[in-house]
Amino acid sequence: MSQNEKLNYVEFPAKDIPATKQFFVQAFGWSFEDFGPEYTSFSDQGIDGGFYKSDLTSTSDKGSALLVLLSKNLEFTQSKVASAGAKISKPIFAFPGGRRFHFIEPSGNELAVWQIS
Repeated sequence: MSQNEKLNYVEFPAKDIPATKQFFVQAFGWSFEDFGPEYTSFSDQGIDGGFYKSDLTSTSDKGSALLVLLSKNLEFTQSKVASAGAKISKPIFAFPGGRRFHFIEPSGNELAVWQIS
């Protein structure tokens, strides 16, 4: 399948890059490659991306896009996310087609995790 003109990369602001990296390593097993002290990238997570040093945050209530991770066991994933230091901003709820929860990672960015019904 052609990847031309498909979503390929996403970037997030990060107030605290080391804390954000540690959270994603602990919660999801991600690995990172640093490009100086103000940028780190991740790959092989469905879409590649990175975190850049910034005091801004990405949250849906501010109009930002919401990136959603997929889980086979939503309760287990929510527990891992909370244990790794994220704030659960919307506990598990149902919607047509599945269930999901939202969380705020250490740099203040909102993401969600869903499980297909």
